[in-house]
Amino acid sequence: MNQPAIVARGLRKAYGKHVVLDGVDLEVPEGTVFGLLGPNGAGKTTIVRILSTLIPADAGDIRIAGHDLTRQPDLVRAAIGVTGQFSAVDGLLTGEENLMLMADLRHLDRRAGRRRTAELIERFDLADAAKKPAAAASGGMRRRLDLAMTLVGDPRIIYLDEPTTGLDPRSRRTMWAMIRQLVAGGVTILLTTQYLEEADQLADRIALLDQGRFVAEGTPAELKRLVPGGHVLLRFADAVDLDAAARALRDATRDDDALTLQVPSDGGVESLRALLGHLDNTSVEVTDLSVHTPDLDDVFLALTDRERVTQP
Repeated sequence: MNQPAIVARGLRKAYGKHVVLDGVDLEVPEGTVFGLLGPNGAGKTTIVRILSTLIPADAGDIRIAGHDLTRQPDLVRAAIGVTGQFSAVDGLLTGEENLMLMADLRHLDRRAGRRRTAELIERFDLADAAKKPAAAASGGMRRRLDLAMTLVGDPRIIYLDEPTTGLDPRSRRTMWAMIRQLVAGGVTILLTTQYLEEADQLADRIALLDQGRFVAEGTPAELKRLVPGGHVLLRFADAVDLDAAARALRDATRDDDALTLQVPSDGGVESLRALLGHLDNTSVEVTDLSVHTPDLDDVFLALTDRERVTQP
């Protein structure tokens, strides 16, 4: 098996008496998207800044792409790319000039830099921004340029710190498609985001951070199963079938006006098969069935400190 792209053990960081990270363990497999969720101030950006070598951890062992972050920071920097919350694009330079500047910073020679710039302009559909000042480009175009600049050095690990903040829904989905393409090519993504739908759409695994600790970790589906409230809604053609089903399913909540039963369920295949098998024995006809499971919003609110979530 391939080694994990990112491994952190016992990660700690404090500013005076304020503890930001309190013994965080993190492991990100290669070629996956790992999402970090949490309230504002939970420590997500601090993790990214530590893993980017921008600030030191107070304690912890960290390996990035097999390199020890403390002893081999230059090798770590060569292996990663970072796209932060705020665009690194220089608005006075053209898109092409921004990419060439990044190529210079990555120590590519002029020929290799121009070749890489041309490849990224085509790959990210940046032709309209190539010869114009970046300040004149749309928000979505600037974010695509920002991501393209991150890829100039062809990193295999990318930290995306709230990459779609401020984008409209169409531009956000365009960015999602680009992220999926990167992962399909073997790139590892560490994603922090305030958009829970974004994490649900992109992340293979998610860690929920609150008050400096991970309070939950798993796939999106696993996290949703941590929160009660999942159910199957059954609809019937008439009151006769509703009555018969209610007698058979004693844990269900009935709505006589809507002719429905709400049956507690985790939404899994086995529980659905058991429910339908139970109804088969009653000869009741179900006209409609829908599965309702908690979403990541429910998980977020249930597992994080609610007072902190509601603060401005």
